[in-house]
Amino acid sequence: MTSLLMILLYAIQIAFWIVLAHVIMSWLISFNVVNLQQPFVYQLWSGLNRLLEPVYSRIRGFLPAMGGLDFAPLVVFFILYALRIIITNNLYTI
Repeated sequence: MTSLLMILLYAIQIAFWIVLAHVIMSWLISFNVVNLQQPFVYQLWSGLNRLLEPVYSRIRGFLPAMGGLDFAPLVVFFILYALRIIITNNLYTI
């Protein structure tokens, strides 16, 4: 059981880094630091969008409209951190 929880913690950590990369890349694109005309940047951006947009769209359904602000990644960070705390607390009680 401990091994499964450790694998789940590792998957949560990978998900955290993927969401963080998406947030940072969205800022870089918004401030014209990177250009979507470059093939590698476009492939990376579209891959991250295809991976995370289903998650974000479900969360956006619950959140109220906030103008131009998107709090979906923040909610995903909170959920991942909460899962990590729950698993870590249960990991050491087994």
